[in-house]
Amino acid sequence: MNKFNKISTTLIHGGIDGDERTGAVNVPIYQTSTYRQEQLGKHKGYEYSRTGNPTREALEKLIADLEQGFHGLAFASGMAATTAVLTLFETGDKILISKNVYGGTFRVLDKIFRQFGIRYDIVDTTDLKIFEDALSHEVKAIFIESPANPLMTVTDIEAVAGVTKKHGKLLIVDNTFMTPYLQRPLTLGADIVVHSATKYLGGHSDLIAGLVVVNDDGLAKKLYFIQNATGGILQPFDAFLLIRGIKTLGVRLDRHQENGKAIAEWLSNQDAVKRVYYPGLITDEGYEIQKKQADGPGAMISFELKEEYHIEKFFRQLKLIALAESLGGVESLVCHPSSMTHASIPEEIRKQVGITDHLIRLSVGIEDKEDIIADLKNAILLAK
Repeated sequence: MNKFNKISTTLIHGGIDGDERTGAVNVPIYQTSTYRQEQLGKHKGYEYSRTGNPTREALEKLIADLEQGFHGLAFASGMAATTAVLTLFETGDKILISKNVYGGTFRVLDKIFRQFGIRYDIVDTTDLKIFEDALSHEVKAIFIESPANPLMTVTDIEAVAGVTKKHGKLLIVDNTFMTPYLQRPLTLGADIVVHSATKYLGGHSDLIAGLVVVNDDGLAKKLYFIQNATGGILQPFDAFLLIRGIKTLGVRLDRHQENGKAIAEWLSNQDAVKRVYYPGLITDEGYEIQKKQADGPGAMISFELKEEYHIEKFFRQLKLIALAESLGGVESLVCHPSSMTHASIPEEIRKQVGITDHLIRLSVGIEDKEDIIADLKNAILLAK
């Protein structure tokens, strides 16, 4: 568990701090596949790097400290982490997912796990009565994002956790948008936290990684078995890069949020914009819950242009902001959810939950906010 009082210190000194043998302030990259054993059945804690690696272990201990959990596990991608968690379930089990989740999460449930007899239902987790009514016997877990991708819908994690515990279900929270710097779902009652560490935790658009944190020994044992048996582990060099990225998470997110708030306010005052989705705006439906359960609104914004504006023209006119998949890097990125990140979700479901063809998702970077606003202003002007 975390040995420091403040998360900004834990970001830098949590987990395994440096190297005791040499005094190096950074954990070394143990770029090895195997380890010399002294004799049969006797080794120094490591046998084979799929099973355990010191650099990966340092990262796993660090994310556990940050999320205030007991056990962390590192995977080759966010989807590898999510897949490992979903592998906990069996034929006949059902998973509830919140109304808008990352398209890859929907896709793996719909196209992979469903063929093994694991079903899912989409439910409005912002309405506790509707949510609780959906908790049938075959439901084993609830998978939510808060704020959710891409409409930034905020779910009251503590309230949902209370309902899931009453009914003996597991609560899984994807904390990618918030990171433990802003929100710690385990402390709110969640059972499992998942991250696409590719995003804010890495922070520089130069690695792909996934993380899982739990505070239950039994769950940790099952997940470790899945991690080792299926082999979707994070490589040592990427683990090193991720530790390096996490060290600057606090200062980066402070700047991300400063920019995000300014840009969300600017967008909400533009005649061309039909609606802005951002839990940092006082007018947002999730504002009060977000304020209660997190230390900030983050820097992910979605907005809809009015019908008379052409989406294709808007994207073509951007010069600073990159049209790209992913989010959470130091550079500002923009995407079109209905044809990019959420294209795997059937059109009728997208329309039902509000993912329209005029919806734009913006990952606000740490450039000067005036330059970001100027780029948006020019692209909107030329999109009509």
